Amino acid sequence: MKHSRATLAVGAAVVVGLALTSCAANEAQAGPAGSASSSSGTSLRGTLNGVGSSAQANAQDAWRQAFQSANSGVTINYDPQGSGAGRTAFLAGGAQFAGSDSALKDEELSGTFKVCKAGTKGIDLPVYVSPIAIVFNVDGLDSLNLDAATLAKIFSGKVTKWDDPAIAALNEDSKLPSANIDPVYRSDKSGTTNNFTDYLHQVAPSDWTQEANDVFPYKTGEGALKGSGVVSAVKGGKNTIGYVDKSAAKDLSIAKIKVGSEFVEPTEEGASKVAESSPIASGREANDIVVQINRKTTDTAEYPLTLVSNLIVCQTYADAKVGSLVKAYAQYVAGAEGQQAATKAAGSAPLTGALAGKVTAAAASIK
Repeated sequence: MKHSRATLAVGAAVVVGLALTSCAANEAQAGPAGSASSSSGTSLRGTLNGVGSSAQANAQDAWRQAFQSANSGVTINYDPQGSGAGRTAFLAGGAQFAGSDSALKDEELSGTFKVCKAGTKGIDLPVYVSPIAIVFNVDGLDSLNLDAATLAKIFSGKVTKWDDPAIAALNEDSKLPSANIDPVYRSDKSGTTNNFTDYLHQVAPSDWTQEANDVFPYKTGEGALKGSGVVSAVKGGKNTIGYVDKSAAKDLSIAKIKVGSEFVEPTEEGASKVAESSPIASGREANDIVVQINRKTTDTAEYPLTLVSNLIVCQTYADAKVGSLVKAYAQYVAGAEGQQAATKAAGSAPLTGALAGKVTAAAASIK
């Protein structure tokens, strides 16, 4: 039976329990690149366990279901505990892959990867691109314009009232209540928080002096676990504001942020454009692709508060059979078929242009 979402332990016991039988390593490539299906005569079999990004949850559900439907001998489990938990589980050997909205850190890369071949490291494959939405729930307020400086002041506790002059100046036609602002932030280690704080620090450094971090640096407002917790707190609270992957925003009101001289709403098109035009980090291992989003873009066709979430895998697995199965799954996820499935299920932005080519080539290099 295929599970919709399994709760996974992050200890080594998961790996001990891995039952994986597969064809020879080169047979994982037998299907068309990026296809969920293996070719006739090829039988992929085994179980993969992944832990990580809650932003990826809907996309991972779509990817798993399609891949399992095309490969009946395969079971893929994904537990959306959060990006930090995913990287921890992968490093410790409790998962064969991780989902993370922030890339592997230098200190993580300097450690040992339990499921990777000795002397090799994990790599980041950008597979999920999505705008981060600023969601709010304020009586009588249906639209909201915010710039980075005002957002920084709200979430650091420097602006505490909805009718503060800083907010009023950006929303001249709106009736703002004289009510306390209740900011909602992620209480767990979160790649979404990392992207949000990176945006604030880069675009409004004088108002947000803290550098990007998976842990939210202030204790203003209230913390909530995972993106679903932020949505619940904003929706169930009063005069609230929070940040979530746009796919989780559902029916909440969404603010526009200032890009150049205009206010821009989060769109999949804007996220794709900024991801494709942004530089790739230098100094990483071959096939370790880290997109450095251009937060300071003034192009109104681009949305700079975007997260690029990664599938974190081994370049070379200690068990070649595991590597074959991960490779096949990663090729599907990064390929056109997988990207279309994520767009349909999660409203994410597909990989485009040169970036798409780099990621598919890196997925094909997994051993």
